[in-house]
Amino acid sequence: MQLTRFDRWLLEEFVLETHIYTLSKPPTIPRGIREIPVPDTPGRRFQHHFVASNSRSTDALVAVLKTSGQMFSTQVIDRKAWYVPFIAPKGKSLTWRLVWIFSIASSLIFGINYLSQFWNDPVLRKNFMDAIETFKG
Repeated sequence: MQLTRFDRWLLEEFVLETHIYTLSKPPTIPRGIREIPVPDTPGRRFQHHFVASNSRSTDALVAVLKTSGQMFSTQVIDRKAWYVPFIAPKGKSLTWRLVWIFSIASSLIFGINYLSQFWNDPVLRKNFMDAIETFKG
């Protein structure tokens, strides 16, 4: 299903994070960037691993890396948080899911209210009970 603007905003703000891998440490690290230690194993490609939780800090770090002429690689992935499957289900729109839930709930509330008013009418209830007695024989 197609994502709405609200869905895309939720993804960008609360779900996606950018992993940036570099060969050497940049001269300055902007605010909002955290460094994850990389294990010292032979054959690894990059020496430093940075994680940016929003696009502003990602753009700032990429600008620093470009101005200093460093080689880097980026990867955008989902955060590992408990709320991610609820606000960004894979291939589904949260907005449309909420619209359907609201419309079904409101239809059930109005339908039950209408049926309860209909059932509380004493003439209708008497006619219904007489019809049941007639069918029983």
